[in-house]
Amino acid sequence: MQSQDRLLTYGFALFSLITSFLFVFYAVNVNFSPDASEWLQTFAYVVGGYGLFNIYLLSWAWRSRVSWTSKANMIIGLCFFGIFTMDTFRDGIQDLTVELTSVIGLAAVLLLNWYAMKKVSTREKG
Repeated sequence: MQSQDRLLTYGFALFSLITSFLFVFYAVNVNFSPDASEWLQTFAYVVGGYGLFNIYLLSWAWRSRVSWTSKANMIIGLCFFGIFTMDTFRDGIQDLTVELTSVIGLAAVLLLNWYAMKKVSTREKG
C-alpha cells in the first residue's frame, strides 16, 4: 500500500509541475505576442505568477515537508480562480457551455494542484 501511495504522490506532483509550467508558458507567449491587448497581458501576468508561485511552493514542500505550503497554495489558487471567474463573466455570458467548462476545468486543475501540494508536504520520509 505504501508504494501505491508513493506513486500517487509522485503522479500528483508531476501533474502539478506540468500544469504550472503550462501556465508560465501561456504567460510568456501572451506577453511576447504583438497582438495581445493590454488586458490580456495583465491577465497573463496573473496566470504566470500563479504558475511560478506554485512551482516554488511545490519545491519548498518537497524539500522541507511543511504544512503551510498547502495553505499558501490554497490562498493563491482561490485568488487566481476569483480573477479568472470575474474575467470570464465580466461582459456577461456569451456561450454558457464554453465559459462554464473553462471555469470548472480550471477549478479541477487548481484543486488537484492543492491536493498534490498536500500529499507532497505530508509524505513520509524514506
